[in-house]
Amino acid sequence: MKFAAVLNAATCRVLDDSFKQRWHAVQKELAFMHRSFSTFLSLNCQRKDLSKYEQVDDKKYASLVRSVVSTKVSPQTPETLLSEDNLLYGPVIRSKSASADSESESPQNLAPFLNFERQNTVCEPGPVLKLPLQLMSRRDHSKASLPSVTRILQLTMSLEQAFYLERWKRRMITELGQDGFKEYSKNILNRGKLFHSALEETLLSTKIPKTDDEEITGYLHSVQEILADIRGTRVLESVVTHLPLQYMGLVDCVAEYRGKLCVIDWKTSEKPKPYFRNTFDNPLQVAAYAGALNHDDNYNFQVEQGLIVVAYKDGSPAHAHFMDRELFLTCWKKWLLRLEKYKKQIHVST
Repeated sequence: MKFAAVLNAATCRVLDDSFKQRWHAVQKELAFMHRSFSTFLSLNCQRKDLSKYEQVDDKKYASLVRSVVSTKVSPQTPETLLSEDNLLYGPVIRSKSASADSESESPQNLAPFLNFERQNTVCEPGPVLKLPLQLMSRRDHSKASLPSVTRILQLTMSLEQAFYLERWKRRMITELGQDGFKEYSKNILNRGKLFHSALEETLLSTKIPKTDDEEITGYLHSVQEILADIRGTRVLESVVTHLPLQYMGLVDCVAEYRGKLCVIDWKTSEKPKPYFRNTFDNPLQVAAYAGALNHDDNYNFQVEQGLIVVAYKDGSPAHAHFMDRELFLTCWKKWLLRLEKYKKQIHVST
């Protein structure tokens, strides 16, 4: 009996210890589950902000939704979309570029390019004509007061041209300074005068003059191949006036280039200009000179073709841009438009 009592007491102690250990484990597991469940409720039971679409009263707009969904709509095609746009906004009007507008535009006064009184006149080459501006000024003050072709083109250039010209000027002033830019412009002008004087001597003597001036040596070397194709010089550095249209200009040269009588304009450039479009307003300038010469009583012949020669300082071969009669007439119309624009500007300013 005594042994059984001891055994029962030991068994109770073991069972009691095991139960306590198990109970502590259960308590820990219940505590963990309680925390997890609380976290779940706190995360999922928070009130979400409803969007404006979720706040709409579905019952209120149920009939509208049914009518839209139940309506049969034909599939849209590009043609139906265009017709709807035309109905709502009107037909599409495509804008034209500025160049297209200028090409289609015609001058109000389409003055003739040629002088009909001279059309049947045959003029043999004679002495070279040269009417300096100073001599013309002394003869007739009214002609001397006429605006020059260069001035008219400068005052009527497009906004795009004016923008690029002003940007180039500002860049040069930034690099050279105000005084440096003035000196640079003065040197370009002097270099052009020296180059034209050397060309005049060459065309009169048919020989390229020898010069030690490095400023024009490269330009003369640049044009030597073109000079070989020029014959029968008729005009050098001479003033032309168009009294009916009231403008004047100074022609560089009139001579035969490959057998065709042309108004020749000599240009210098530090950058290559291999294409006709690179010459900007120079074709209009040449056409204006030719039109004035054809109506100037100081000349007894007419010119229907032109040549723009671009010479380079480094001596590389010059580019010659020939203007035939058709191109000349196109440029003449554009010149007349610029002349009308100039006269309107002058009228407004006065």
